[in-house]
Amino acid sequence: MELDALDRALLRELQNDARQTNRDLAAKTGVSPSTSLERVRLLREHGVITGYHAALDLDAAGRPVQALISVRIRPPARPVIEGFREWAAQLPETIGLFVTSGAHDFLLHIAVPDVNGVYAFVIDRLTERREVADVQTTLVYEHVRTRRIEPAGGDRDRARAARPRPRERTR
Repeated sequence: MELDALDRALLRELQNDARQTNRDLAAKTGVSPSTSLERVRLLREHGVITGYHAALDLDAAGRPVQALISVRIRPPARPVIEGFREWAAQLPETIGLFVTSGAHDFLLHIAVPDVNGVYAFVIDRLTERREVADVQTTLVYEHVRTRRIEPAGGDRDRARAARPRPRERTR
């Protein structure tokens, strides 16, 4: 799906506040509510919008300690990698998982109540797995989340949107 300036504006606004009404979304993007509703429906149908989620404060949720854990898997075979991915993704401590290239096969982002939770995760969960060959842990001091993802092609459309537009005539 090719995204235009309106699609990008709708996505920006929804990322800022996914709970706003369609009427408010339409007003903020300068279109009619019916246009807004239809475009958001198309964005969902084409898989651009995959869901609406509540953002949690990890400290308030009782998981103030975060770590990034690099994991090397052996043997590096598809069934082994897929099996580990499925297992690691469902763990309650896992808040993000990346399949990577390079020295390690995975980068796990975990959140736990304390440093002992990181240790227990690595020792009691990861190193107990037969396919885990190496683990490197990095504690996260601060996690700055980007709240908004700008779809590709935005600069071109931003420049186009900045140009004055002819007024629409009504009859």
